[in-house]
Amino acid sequence: MADIEMAIDRLMPVLVVDDHGTMIKIVRSQLRQLGFIDVDEANSGAEALTKMSVRHYGLIFSDWHMEPITGLDLLRAVRGDASLKRTPFIMVTGESRSENVIAAKKAGVSGYIVKPFNAEMLKAKIEAVFATRTTELAERKATSVSQCPESSEAAGATPTSDSFQLKFPGRFTSSS
Repeated sequence: MADIEMAIDRLMPVLVVDDHGTMIKIVRSQLRQLGFIDVDEANSGAEALTKMSVRHYGLIFSDWHMEPITGLDLLRAVRGDASLKRTPFIMVTGESRSENVIAAKKAGVSGYIVKPFNAEMLKAKIEAVFATRTTELAERKATSVSQCPESSEAAGATPTSDSFQLKFPGRFTSSS
């Protein structure tokens, strides 16, 4: 797990979306305990979408139960936007009803966490999301290299961190 933990950029901006200020404070506090320092908040799905149109976030936490835009609606909007669709998205909810989990998975959720949770549970969920993302990025890179034999990467050149960032948005350290 140490390799995965090293691959998470704790300087990346994180967005916490919840219509209850107390829950935002709890998640923000737990993220800070885990070393994340750039934690932004939105009190609604609409506010979150506005913030995401101006700033790129490396991770989104959203409550399921919000009005008028639910967390599921927000997730669908994020996955439907080409510039946002690869952003890791963790759904937060007070219930673990299987139909909600299935709906979130179908919509492309990266992870799902049920309240109440503590910083250790949150850390495990974030690590799992980024472990999956790192694996997917490596697989995508291998596939794109094998499909483009004329590329300099396929010819044995080492990709620069800039080319990696352009192909795979999101802020990862060089250990990924």
